[in-house]
Amino acid sequence: METRSVRIALGVAAALVMAFLYLPLLVILLDALNPARITSWPVPHYSTRWFTVAYHDPTARAALLVSIKVAASATAIAVLLGTAAAFAVHRFRFFGRGGVSLLLVLPIALPGIVTGIALLSAMNAFGQRGSVTTIVLGHATFCIVVVFNNAVARLRRMPLSMEEASMDLGADGWQTFRHVTLPSLATALVAGALLAFALSFDEIIVTYFTAGSVQTLPLWIFNQFQLPNQQPEVNAVAVFVIVLTVIPVLLAQRLMRDTGGVTR
Repeated sequence: METRSVRIALGVAAALVMAFLYLPLLVILLDALNPARITSWPVPHYSTRWFTVAYHDPTARAALLVSIKVAASATAIAVLLGTAAAFAVHRFRFFGRGGVSLLLVLPIALPGIVTGIALLSAMNAFGQRGSVTTIVLGHATFCIVVVFNNAVARLRRMPLSMEEASMDLGADGWQTFRHVTLPSLATALVAGALLAFALSFDEIIVTYFTAGSVQTLPLWIFNQFQLPNQQPEVNAVAVFVIVLTVIPVLLAQRLMRDTGGVTR
């Protein structure tokens, strides 16, 4: 049994960790609500001035559209390939199966700069310039892992007896997949897609190496921070990025809370 002092110590430690993680985000929010161009503490009064400026900035809006396009495309590729890989690894026994699983998970474990340099080297070898397509392919390398992990976790919890019963009742393979397997797998795939979208949307390291002259929203933020006068607007855009990233993560966590998956 834990004593009262141990519980208090654990609570204090947890509170300190949470403060360490989230206080910087609170500082960004307060700076974004500061109408002055130069940061000052305490904030004299709060305003949404910089959110309005950011909304009417054409370069920021163009970068946002590129980020959404890239994240949606990378997520679609990840769902297709990650689901197929999960079925192959879980349902079939073949030589090198463990190695294939390791290779599928490895991209998200590698430092982003290593993945970025590798992708840039491949682009140079094939004579490809940076574009939206190269960014999408670069993001798909680590987004596949998220979908794969979720799908495998769900497949391990699904009894094969349901599919066997469907086949015994006369359903063919496609009908069984459509009416039995896919509905059981749906929440895991949606959660994986939401996490993949969030990862892709705010990715900057791999994007930096594969973008060329294309500018996503994280790259726009990175470039604008080199101009001190643009910092208040950047803070407002950063708040928007945080919100847009947190929402799919929370939805994914809720979907997988009771059914298992990557969040466990």
